[in-house]
Amino acid sequence: MQIDALGYPSDPLDAAQTAASADRAGFDRFWIPETRSDPTLAVALAAQPAPRIGLATGIAVAFARNPMSLATAANDLQLITAGRFTLGIGSQVAAHITRRYNMPWSHPAARMRDFIAAIRAIWASWDTGERLNYQGEYYSNTLMPPFFNPGPNPHGNPAIFLAAVGPHMVRVAGEVADGLLCHTFTTERFLRETTLPALEDGRARAGRTPEEVQVSVAPMVTIAGADGPDPADLREIRRQISFYGATPGYRAVLDLHGLGGLADELATMARAQRWDDMPDAIEDSVLDLFAIVGTPDQVFTEIATRYGQLAQRVCLNLTTATNTRWKKLLPVARRRFKDITRTTRLATSQT
Repeated sequence: MQIDALGYPSDPLDAAQTAASADRAGFDRFWIPETRSDPTLAVALAAQPAPRIGLATGIAVAFARNPMSLATAANDLQLITAGRFTLGIGSQVAAHITRRYNMPWSHPAARMRDFIAAIRAIWASWDTGERLNYQGEYYSNTLMPPFFNPGPNPHGNPAIFLAAVGPHMVRVAGEVADGLLCHTFTTERFLRETTLPALEDGRARAGRTPEEVQVSVAPMVTIAGADGPDPADLREIRRQISFYGATPGYRAVLDLHGLGGLADELATMARAQRWDDMPDAIEDSVLDLFAIVGTPDQVFTEIATRYGQLAQRVCLNLTTATNTRWKKLLPVARRRFKDITRTTRLATSQT
């Protein structure tokens, strides 16, 4: 299992510094989300101070852009990082696309399939020099004069990872993406019973093998100190759970666990803008579904137990421990992942 890092930098310069810290700590890949700034700029700035680690947008909002602009940016970042770039994209939700970005929104799963196909067609045109003639349901790219053609990328095209929660978007990931980015608001049961069957359905439709689509999970984690977990960290995790739980697009996760009443309660509180009260609605049993709390050995053992046979990558939030601690903690994590995986495989072979 590859161990990645996720940061929420305040700006692109902060992202570059955090990526450098993740590089020194020994993470395999550093994901930069699109929150207050453009993650593509942050990746470009991080390439030099973080010379070893993989760098990725995690995620860039696809529907805030068009296939040509994102294909160009990703191609440039693959060059700048010498082949270490991964294009992580997601749809966002309707309100953000239409009201924050003033861009069209409709049939997000079908539109995303078309979006990724257009990007791959653009890259193929640059690779081969053949005429660009992509005409899809939502996107059309049919003009590529030589002056604007950068030619084939010497490092190849970057991998595309797609963020998805609902089964329709997950199927798209199985059909056309190189990886699936599971939302942090995901439980082991939801992954097993809802996400992975939809992913397999998408792969089967496209005639692809499981090895062609990696699965990345991002559990909420708090590593406890000698005096136990930091109450502020636990409060922050409850806040995250309550925020996501109030979002209609993520309700299915709570419904699967018989927590539809909690979803209604959180949505009511969110409409009343009672943001400070919402974390109090998250009981310990709900916290345990989404979060992993404990000593380093307990945390990494639990991650491996929950996800070791389900995912190829795990993404840890850099805010859950100081950068100096991660340098010491990663070897512990790798040992636990390896031990649990070996034990599970042995048990499976004996049944």
